[in-house]
Amino acid sequence: MKRGIVLKLFLLTSGLCLFLIAVIFVGQTVFFERFYVHQKVKDVKTALGVYEQGLLQRAVNGEQAGTLEQDFYERYNTWVAPLDAMGYLKYTDDFFMEIKLDQVDGDSAFSGRTIKVPLYSFMNVEDFYSDNPFKAPWINKGEPIAMEGLLMNDELVIQRMGRSVSNLREENHLENRQLVNKEYEVVTRYASPGEYHEKYPSILVKGTITKLRIPEGAAVSRYTNQLLLERVQAFQADLLYGDYPQADMGRVIDYEENHVDYKIFIDPVQDTGGGKPGYLFAVTSLQPVNEAAGMIQQYYVYIIAAAVLLVLLVSFYYSRQITRPLLRINRTAQQMAALDFSEKIPVTTHDEIGDLSRSINELSERLHAYIVRLEQDIEKEKQLEHTRKEFISGVSHELKTPLSVIQSCLSVLKDGVASHKREHYFAAMEDEVNRMNLLIGDMLELAKYESGTYKMEIDAFYIDILIERICAKLAADMGKKQLRLHASLQPVEVVGNELRIEQVLVNFLTNAILYTPEQEYIFINTMEEHDRVKICIENKGARIPEQQLEKIWDRFYRGEPSRQRSTGGTGLGLAISKKILELQGVPYGVMNTRDGVLFYFYLYKKA
Repeated sequence: MKRGIVLKLFLLTSGLCLFLIAVIFVGQTVFFERFYVHQKVKDVKTALGVYEQGLLQRAVNGEQAGTLEQDFYERYNTWVAPLDAMGYLKYTDDFFMEIKLDQVDGDSAFSGRTIKVPLYSFMNVEDFYSDNPFKAPWINKGEPIAMEGLLMNDELVIQRMGRSVSNLREENHLENRQLVNKEYEVVTRYASPGEYHEKYPSILVKGTITKLRIPEGAAVSRYTNQLLLERVQAFQADLLYGDYPQADMGRVIDYEENHVDYKIFIDPVQDTGGGKPGYLFAVTSLQPVNEAAGMIQQYYVYIIAAAVLLVLLVSFYYSRQITRPLLRINRTAQQMAALDFSEKIPVTTHDEIGDLSRSINELSERLHAYIVRLEQDIEKEKQLEHTRKEFISGVSHELKTPLSVIQSCLSVLKDGVASHKREHYFAAMEDEVNRMNLLIGDMLELAKYESGTYKMEIDAFYIDILIERICAKLAADMGKKQLRLHASLQPVEVVGNELRIEQVLVNFLTNAILYTPEQEYIFINTMEEHDRVKICIENKGARIPEQQLEKIWDRFYRGEPSRQRSTGGTGLGLAISKKILELQGVPYGVMNTRDGVLFYFYLYKKA
């Protein structure tokens, strides 16, 4: 089954577009999430760099830090928190508890000192604004407090807090869960608990709460993000126990909770005052990309349906538009194969199709020119063949009579009959021989004109001078019949072959002399008509029947008894004149006048 180029191009274009849609769909389904995560990590790292260089330096208290962190979240959908060298959240001056130590078991160096304990590590800020029975009502200014902790890096790290030492393990005690859980994990790494406490000494302290600060207004939101605070505390626990080496700083950590993926960023930073280094801790949720990927998969059902419809429509239109010139080229080529060169391909573009169209048009013109030339050559050959046949036929026919006359004269002379008329028969034979020479010369000249190979040379001459010269040449013939010539000539320069025009004028004028009765008139006129000159030769006498006016131009035609062979001429003069005038490309003709016959032809004036 033959498939058209429109169908092929339509199928190819549609398949390609659908393949691209499928690739895009698969790419977005498979790689979109990875690309989103990669771009998200890159953007957050860049934003953290800006935060570190500029925003962090302006944070001088908890309220300002909370505002900056909230702005950062709104802009980048990422929670950020600056930490100190021990992993504590910085700028917690709006949510802390100050304790004056009374007694310290295990290290007397802390006795009598005042310490600040960040409350976000032990309790939720919402507990201070709700009726939660576990909000530790004993956390008030002036209340006694007992604490248990570890000595790490010469710093007291609090693990648990209670109203007294006895309730440090009861339900209503407070503890840093991440740090406590980490301790349970690290203890198992040592051979015995004693070996563990040699490295991390345990300290029990008692004291009195001297100051309590609770955030108010917008600052509360800084301590409501439990996920961020838990991850900060987990990082602090790893940092204090040395499970987070410096080599891992700057890495992005994957974290999952409640089937939601997160990225955690921890970058070391330098304090503005040149003190101990700190950390910039950030957490960003990947939940939007998961939701977006799911929505994209559902949305693609509609997108693919619309895209397929659009692809089919566009592919069909595109295929028709692209193949239209090709189909036109094919149709034109088929016409050329059928030797029809009339149709040309319109060239509307300057691309390869336009070049092909121009080439086919040029090929069509050349083939048409070659075929026309070949047809002309064939026609010329046919004309030459026809001319040869007519020449042979005409010669055969016209030579019969003179040859018969010569044969008769020779028979008479051979038999010796009428010997006294010997000179008469010789004169008759000579006359027939001369007539045959004239006939053969005229036929050869006519055959030359009819061959189609003769080229007429054109020059300029004055028609009045030529006519006067011809009239003077034929004056003796007109005098024998006492004919009277009236000539009205205009001195006009015309273009043509002077020698052949002279031959035409001689034939017309000789014809007029031959068929004009004695003592009658012959009129020769020239009349200017715009860019042409009309030459007329009219003779008085017998008129030509209307049905024979067109036949007198034929070779050997003699229409009436008065125009017989005996009157003179070969019967080829008008045929020769016709061919000469046709080769000149000028109009000519013959017509009956009131009392005679008028021959005329035109010549063009010299420009």
